[in-house]
Amino acid sequence: MAPDQNQPAVPLDQRSRLLRRRVVDMLKAGGRGHLAPAFSLIEIMRVLYDDILRYDAKNPQWKQRDRCILSKGHGCMAWYVLLAEKGFFPAEELRKFCKDDGLLGGHPEVLIPGVEASTGSLGHGFSIGSGFALNAKYEKRNYRTFVIVGDGEINEGSTWEAALFCAKHQLQNLCLIIDYNKHQSYASTAEVLPLEPLADKFRSFGFGVAEVDGHDVQALQKTFSSLPHTPNKPTAVICHTIKGKGIRFTENNLQWHHKSKLSDAQFDQLYQGIESYPA
Repeated sequence: MAPDQNQPAVPLDQRSRLLRRRVVDMLKAGGRGHLAPAFSLIEIMRVLYDDILRYDAKNPQWKQRDRCILSKGHGCMAWYVLLAEKGFFPAEELRKFCKDDGLLGGHPEVLIPGVEASTGSLGHGFSIGSGFALNAKYEKRNYRTFVIVGDGEINEGSTWEAALFCAKHQLQNLCLIIDYNKHQSYASTAEVLPLEPLADKFRSFGFGVAEVDGHDVQALQKTFSSLPHTPNKPTAVICHTIKGKGIRFTENNLQWHHKSKLSDAQFDQLYQGIESYPA
């Protein structure tokens, strides 16, 4: 079931605050970036890399690794801070975000260790992940594929073509994670193209479906630890999130979808907003 939207917001522990501070550090260093889309992803990426994914940061092409694709590539700052923390590349690269001499651009590219697919043109990552999952099934390998998509992204028809494909091939080794923050770049998803009933749509396409508060670390750990949700079916995990989660004035505020040329005073407000968020 979806979380009760009338309940108080999930608080932030020290780890979630730290990861958000590092995202703001990247925004300051690079001079631009998609802040709010990254903030809605942080707990999802945190749980995947802390508790769920099988990987070897020193050997990113290890054949038995789980595959992780961030199809909503514009949320990449949340991913980069985890990849750096886990040792896929030096943390110094975060300070060169969007710089000519740096590794990390505004959308993920396969030249970055730990990145399985270049994304940013929305609607592509799910199809790529479907291919990875099918390959694992036919080569009898036990790695899993996780694909994170945005809710606005799944307006793309390629999403539903991939869903049909996954169901046909009974890809129980694939988990589609929907960052369902209810907002797109310029309006709410309800205004642009309504998605409800979203869970029923995925069920009708042959998926096992779970719904979870996408900022509740324990709930995410429990959900991702019990895959597949339904035997012989791919899983869709609908993560109910808040765009810009973690700073009161960025939450559900479309002006913070992407920012550039912020002043020092504005950065001070961002850092203060993270520290003052309920614990």
